Amino acid sequence: MECPLENIKVLDLSRVLAGPYATMILGDLGADIIKVELPNTGDDARQFGPHVNNESAYFMSINRNKRSITLNLKEHEGKKIFLELISQVDVLVENFRPGTMEKLNLGYKELKEVNPKLIYAATSGFGHSGPYSKRAAYDAVVQAMGGIMSITGEKGGKPTRVGSSIGDLTAGMFTVIGILTALHSRSITGKGQKVDVAMLDCQVSLLENAIARYAVTGEVPKPGGNRHPSIVPFESFDTLDGEIMIAAGNDALWKKLCLILERETLVDDDRFKTNPLRNSNYEALRPLISEAFKLKTTAEWQLLLDNGGIPNGPINTIDQVLENPQVQAREMVIEVEHPVAGKLKMPGIPIKLSDTPGKVRRPAPILGQHTEEILKELLQYSNEKLKRLKDKNIF
Repeated sequence: MECPLENIKVLDLSRVLAGPYATMILGDLGADIIKVELPNTGDDARQFGPHVNNESAYFMSINRNKRSITLNLKEHEGKKIFLELISQVDVLVENFRPGTMEKLNLGYKELKEVNPKLIYAATSGFGHSGPYSKRAAYDAVVQAMGGIMSITGEKGGKPTRVGSSIGDLTAGMFTVIGILTALHSRSITGKGQKVDVAMLDCQVSLLENAIARYAVTGEVPKPGGNRHPSIVPFESFDTLDGEIMIAAGNDALWKKLCLILERETLVDDDRFKTNPLRNSNYEALRPLISEAFKLKTTAEWQLLLDNGGIPNGPINTIDQVLENPQVQAREMVIEVEHPVAGKLKMPGIPIKLSDTPGKVRRPAPILGQHTEEILKELLQYSNEKLKRLKDKNIF
């Protein structure tokens, strides 16, 4: 076995981000991802810029390791092909609004009759139950409704959307966890099941200490900039030429930090001896150490803090992230050759397995690139049958 999921076949009906991100992860780990797209138009993300030779960089960055098949599910013969494919795969992934698949008579209830071992993974804005179930959602909507925007941004400022689409991305990751868990369960019971992941649920699950703080104090958390709400000092500071993030997460690190900053008197200051005291006296403490950080450059502080064992790091821009030696050493920026767009940089695979590592085996597919290949391979369709279906615009 070269990759851990190489014997798993996934039928991927998803589009844009949450579902495609989930299936990309599965594909990186070796699963055979068969991406089912609408004829002529395909995944909506194919229209998102920027484009290289008419191929979307957005689409290519999250659809590697997949094969594309076009199929018209509104036609009887298209549905027939789909059901034949369902009988041959392990997992179905879709991120339609709840009820869409049921209108096509292709919901979990129908599909499990075709393949009782099927893992049916549905990712949606609000899940397949509850009063909001049928509502539409995008990343910004669930970030807003899930509370994370209300605690993000500068102190005293307006709630701010997190720069990365974490509403979609976390839902994709939780979908993968659900799929892998269901596959493990199936290995024991022999039965498939439905995996229902809601983007809003995922956002709530990320609130961690915000919920705990509110439950205990009754105070509604608000944006606090780069400062941690419970640990001090745990935030960014201006340096002579930029900014640096500091995370002195315990009393021992605090003492080391005082020595490195040449502020030894702070160690014995009764206001700052413990983290709760530093938190209570934050307004008095911050000016005392922020002025010290302005005396050296970010690079100089990094060297001193690294030598002292204090967690720290610069606030890198995206171009700096791509050039970072640690990021490069871990192969977290890779270059993939696309047959139309050429070479494209994208994030690498963050899961490092010692014996069966994931790999990028193929670039994102051109729309419908593998339709005939897959129908021949999985369903043994003849060339004559394929021509007839194509002439009828079934794919």
